[in-house]
Amino acid sequence: MGANSSSISDLPKNEYLKKLSGTESISENDPFWNQLFSFSFPAPTSSTELKLLEEATVSVCKSLVENNPRTGNLGALTKVFLSRTRELRLSAECQNHIFIWQTHNALFIICCLLKVFICEMSEEELQLHFMYEEKSPGSYSSNSEDLLEELLCSLVQLITDTPLLDITYEISVEAISAMVVFLSCQLFHKEVLRQSISHKYLMQGPCLPYTSKLVKTLLYNFIRQEKPPPPGTHVFPPQSDGGGLLYGLASGVATGLWTVFTLGGASSKAAASPELTSPLANQSLLLLLVLVNLTDAPDTPNPYRQAVTSFKNTQDSSPFPSSMPHAFQINFNSLYTALCEQQTSDQATLLLYTLLHQNSNVRTYMLARTDMENLVLPILEILYHVEERNSHHVYMALIILLILTEDDGFNRSIHEVILKNITWYSERVLTEISLGSLLILVVIRTIQYNMTRTRDKYLHTNCLAALANMSAQFRSLHQYAAQRIISLFSLLSKKHNKVLEQATQSLRGSLGSSDAPLPDYVISFFSSRLLQAGAELSVERVLEIIKQGVVALPKDRLKKFPELKFKYVEEEQPEEFFIPYVWSLVYNSAVGLYWNPQDIQLFAMDSD
Repeated sequence: MGANSSSISDLPKNEYLKKLSGTESISENDPFWNQLFSFSFPAPTSSTELKLLEEATVSVCKSLVENNPRTGNLGALTKVFLSRTRELRLSAECQNHIFIWQTHNALFIICCLLKVFICEMSEEELQLHFMYEEKSPGSYSSNSEDLLEELLCSLVQLITDTPLLDITYEISVEAISAMVVFLSCQLFHKEVLRQSISHKYLMQGPCLPYTSKLVKTLLYNFIRQEKPPPPGTHVFPPQSDGGGLLYGLASGVATGLWTVFTLGGASSKAAASPELTSPLANQSLLLLLVLVNLTDAPDTPNPYRQAVTSFKNTQDSSPFPSSMPHAFQINFNSLYTALCEQQTSDQATLLLYTLLHQNSNVRTYMLARTDMENLVLPILEILYHVEERNSHHVYMALIILLILTEDDGFNRSIHEVILKNITWYSERVLTEISLGSLLILVVIRTIQYNMTRTRDKYLHTNCLAALANMSAQFRSLHQYAAQRIISLFSLLSKKHNKVLEQATQSLRGSLGSSDAPLPDYVISFFSSRLLQAGAELSVERVLEIIKQGVVALPKDRLKKFPELKFKYVEEEQPEEFFIPYVWSLVYNSAVGLYWNPQDIQLFAMDSD
């Protein structure tokens, strides 16, 4: 790119990129690389500009694909970057702004090239392109190193070992984005990938020892929600003589590249997202979800899922079992706070679901909290605004509630938490209501919405299961919540009676008699007593009649039902749901990454 790049439209004819993708081999020690990495152009600020960058990169890539077997320039570029990453930590400690800036630009170029290469070819072909070197056309490196694996491991080390400072924030985000790109081969397959070269790199070999450290770093990035430093102020201060060309370039690229961090991703599928307060946290969470949902290798379980399901609180001093090789400790209080604050996003809700469902340490900790309203209220708000949410986000929120309601302690405690002035609940002014009553109202509202709009059997079943789990612990319900329960019961009873009547008619037809005995119902017994008492009954009078009826009700007509507890059970092949879901979040939410929707194959299997 170099110092002469001023706009995205200039990239296809840029002399440095033309040389990189041309027919001439470039030595790793050539001064060309410093010139290539000293570029500055206004970063994309819209999906249109991101698409232009993609198109400009494609033209360079196609030339590189054609010439790289002869020149080995992709390998040379990678080796130059790798040599720089070995000095990155020291450069950060010494505040070597220029070195870090150029290293970031090198990674930015690699990431752009890698994204197009992955779209255009198989992983096996990609691996070969990193092995070509300057010899005869199509010759490979004679040594045994796998440059692609070395690049991936270098990115892992960059993420985990580089201190997070103002001058390293940018390259940390870029490294995480590059890892997402590494794994994006899934986007170009209709079926879930069960074997992949990139998966093998991450689950075996030199990357494996970094598993727990990487997961812990990504989680802490999410927890801390570090905001990017102000544009242009973090690179290096102007010199006393006014700076000169180098400062101008660095300041320009800082201002430009920071702009992309507020995009919220580019997508033709969704409206522009609100400005991201922490691009690092957003990218870290997306990468973590991608890693956790990788399929197991034939002989190796996913170590990133193992790490997420086994980590424990920093206050827990018990030893780790030998069966948990990737376990680590993290501050649960900080994690809980971050999860409570970030539930407006799909990815944060998916992380909460993953932890509650798969990490028993996290689930036990959360259920023991005395401020569960901080977690439950954002989940209820997701369900309340069901019309504005995608179905996956609603499902995740509902399953979280179902998992919580499996615990009797939770079902008791929510009726002891009193809330005031729930402003987002618009059907009725709720100046004071228990968390339990509010939960009932929102779940019933979701049921009624589903019955009249979406008619989703899965949603309906889980809503009713959550209500059933809570029912044994209903206490001091708000009057409005009690009314909604009765209204729901009435609605469901009418539907049940209609189905029963149809079944009865069918039964009578099969018996050949209209006088066949029909079952007697408890419901009919109480209804007749209320009708005999006349109209205009007060609440107190209705309750008194019911109490008297309970005493007089023939016990031989009653059936004893065992106490049921509905538990969430994951599908037999959850990856068929979660992998497309996670990649849809990446596609819509990843900062500064754009994929041509026409190239995407994965979402063909995703109905939403």
